[in-house]
Amino acid sequence: MESDAKQLISRVYQAKKDSQTADRLIADYMPFIRSETAKFLKRAPEPSDDELSIAMFAFYEAIGSYSETRGAFLNFAALQIKNRLIDNYRKERRNFGQISLDTPEDEEQNALLDTIPDTHNAYEETEVREATRQEIEELSAQMVDFGVSMHDVAENSPRQERTLASCQKAIAFARSHPDVLEDFLRTKRVPLGKLAKGAGVERKSLERHRRYLVAVLLICTNGYEILRGHIMQVLRGGRNP
Repeated sequence: MESDAKQLISRVYQAKKDSQTADRLIADYMPFIRSETAKFLKRAPEPSDDELSIAMFAFYEAIGSYSETRGAFLNFAALQIKNRLIDNYRKERRNFGQISLDTPEDEEQNALLDTIPDTHNAYEETEVREATRQEIEELSAQMVDFGVSMHDVAENSPRQERTLASCQKAIAFARSHPDVLEDFLRTKRVPLGKLAKGAGVERKSLERHRRYLVAVLLICTNGYEILRGHIMQVLRGGRNP
């Protein structure tokens, strides 16, 4: 008998091809969707809340974009929901600032722009910090299965340009070959031989940074949007992924 996780993955792949199956999957996982929405709102969502509709749509998007290389589906869906809700929050903040900034507030015709505190950056930074913290916690928990901790990664990070370049090539090769990432997730071992041969680098250079590669490969195979952006920027010499 298939495990619950494998049964869910099977349903997700069926839902990719059939809208009715997708609808049933969404209906079955509404408690999960409500729970993720509640985490963002810091309260139970009401049926009329826009955030709940956004979370449902994000779950639907997660079905369409999911692959087994991204890890557990519910973890991936949770991150999709969180990112969509954060994007909506930022959009609303911007729209709020555009709707009534020049509306007269009183007889002196003071524009609201002069009376509204400039808190946009503070709110946005708080949300980003919280989202980043959650991603780090989720990544730390997942790395336990691979026998690696955040301390290990920090100690094992490449510090020389030559070794960083080797890791960069290995990660680029892995990202362009889903079968390598699938092998990594299945065996919970970094496929050093495949990476070295495919990227054209010395295996010894990768072996010295195996624990670091575990973390980066996990980030590449899951929905860690914020962490992936940071790590890819480093690996690509400062450019966005």
